[in-house]
Amino acid sequence: MGPGIPQSQWDSNSRVRMSPESCPWDEDASSWMGSEYGHDSHEGRTTMSDTRGRGRGYSQRKPSNRDEFDGPHQLLDKPSPRTIAGQERELPHLATNLQVDEQDNILGQVNERLSKCAFDFVAKYQFPIPIESDKRPVKIPSDREWTEWVYLLKRLATKRRIPARILYNGQIKQFITVLENSLEMRHAAKHQSRPLKDDRNVLQLISAGLQVAKILKDASAMAHLDQLYTQTERLVQIRKNNPGFLA
Repeated sequence: MGPGIPQSQWDSNSRVRMSPESCPWDEDASSWMGSEYGHDSHEGRTTMSDTRGRGRGYSQRKPSNRDEFDGPHQLLDKPSPRTIAGQERELPHLATNLQVDEQDNILGQVNERLSKCAFDFVAKYQFPIPIESDKRPVKIPSDREWTEWVYLLKRLATKRRIPARILYNGQIKQFITVLENSLEMRHAAKHQSRPLKDDRNVLQLISAGLQVAKILKDASAMAHLDQLYTQTERLVQIRKNNPGFLA
């Protein structure tokens, strides 16, 4: 099975035991996870016993390309004109008190700290990193972008290499969701042509990173990101008290 935590160390109350070979590389995590991951692994699958029960000569029906929305359906009553008018008003302004270079710096710090957090987690538990011919071997956290660390951690989870016991409160069910919530931050820091983010959004992105550090049980990363959140919140408040700063 290679380096990393052996299959046998999975919690004994897990109803489903899968070998790494049983999950295709590109299969989505939510489609196969067993009881420990919050899904019934039997649902929607064809088992050997099911096939035998149908007798020989049975050919599995090919999936239909019909759009389910063309079949029986319902339509909701339209909202009242008053409701629609209220929805279509000009969107309210959300406070934006941070300059673009400040936002870049803040989000860059979160990305760097999360990359180190993932690097340390993988190194601590000796999880394998697949060798790819077009990428350098990983020696430092910055050898992979945050999106690549997220992909690696998700693959380790879907291959059942990461046992619940090493995550905060055993939150294996929430693990992939927490990782995906942090991905917007990488895109926000990467694309320079994006519009300015409002203050709440910036704080939300820091908080998403903080949740990653928490579920990986990295106290030092949590402390760093919590301090960054507090500093950013304080800076936003100072700007609010000085409305002419960005004028």
